[in-house]
Amino acid sequence: MTASERLDYDHVRDRYEHELDRAVSFAGLPHDFFTRAKADELIRLARGHLGDPGGLTALDVGCGVGLTDRHLGGSFRSLTGVDVSPGVLEEARRANPDVRYELASRERLPFADGEFDLSFSMCVVQVIPEPERPRFVAELARVTRSGGLVAVFEHNPLNPLTRLVVRRCEFGGDATMLGRRAVVELLVQAGLEPLEWGYMLLFPSARRRLRALERRISRLPLGAQYYVTARTP
Repeated sequence: MTASERLDYDHVRDRYEHELDRAVSFAGLPHDFFTRAKADELIRLARGHLGDPGGLTALDVGCGVGLTDRHLGGSFRSLTGVDVSPGVLEEARRANPDVRYELASRERLPFADGEFDLSFSMCVVQVIPEPERPRFVAELARVTRSGGLVAVFEHNPLNPLTRLVVRRCEFGGDATMLGRRAVVELLVQAGLEPLEWGYMLLFPSARRRLRALERRISRLPLGAQYYVTARTP
């Protein structure tokens, strides 16, 4: 890689993270707080539905520059990330050398049927054109083994602060947020059995009491983001 290419990749990463921090600045916390919270929730879901995460193979679909993977390294037996952009994958590889990264087409993931125990996406469905969303979710299902877990995290369009964040973020211009029920419908259309869902990040705080309270009221559509999990047949 040339020095010029290295600077280009650094610019992409720095600009992306700067935009995320700017978008959530009113919360008084860096974007990494929210990323870590989702990673922690994913690990909890994997443990609850599949067992020890350390024995699982996991796939991050739409991994971008690997921000979520920073907080997942070492949590799974293996972690793979996939994206349609070669540039962001190069940065992801540099940031997370222990994670395997692969380039995907927009039509099909470059993996065999049932290759992973867990596949997940973090706020990716919202940036996919609506007619292509069923195919995207069907691919998540295809590469996940029988009895495995598919987890989808998305922004909650019912939360006004979330809508503000998406509007403020330069990279959110192509996002069309969708509600939890729409994600459940996509999972069912893909032949999956919905399992657990909840809203999260109502209280942008790491305090245990607030996190515990947030989990107790996770069925109320108040949090900034939500997750839906489903089992493959």
